[in-house]
Amino acid sequence: MTRKLALLGSTLCLVVSAGVASADDLPVRKAGLWELKMVRTGTPMPEMTMQHCTDETVDKEMSNNVSPMAKQICAKQDVKKTATGYVSDSECSVAGISTTSHAEITGDFNSAYTVKTTSHAQGGAAGAAGRDTTMQLEAKWLGACKPDQKPGDIVMPGGFKMNVRDMDKLKALLPK
Repeated sequence: MTRKLALLGSTLCLVVSAGVASADDLPVRKAGLWELKMVRTGTPMPEMTMQHCTDETVDKEMSNNVSPMAKQICAKQDVKKTATGYVSDSECSVAGISTTSHAEITGDFNSAYTVKTTSHAQGGAAGAAGRDTTMQLEAKWLGACKPDQKPGDIVMPGGFKMNVRDMDKLKALLPK
């Protein structure tokens, strides 16, 4: 169960960072294969590198699927365009854990972008005192998707493969 939650959390981070929707929508990423490297501090989770095959339709679908889920669990979700990219602030609560986060998104959605997130989680597994974490997602465009991939496919470490179009499967993994 812990592995499923870790994969779910990582995937949701990926999906949210790639598909956040708001008044200032993020640009759609260039179609093709993206490498996404997540580095976290303040948590025992190791560095994780994933590959995501995407196209314009998938990015829009991710945004449309994540928005209602985020509205259910987040009391605040603001995205603003800045001189250097975008800034996102959110307050969300899932399974008794309240999380406040701030993200800065910079780069070019055609070749490479970076998402730097700081968050504070409190309650549940995070404990009463809470836990601070930072996560940096470095994304770079690798080229066309591999012949055996279809838009939406994500290949996780260890070869675990899923498609973001199977969002209902992700929702089923969320703790109630």
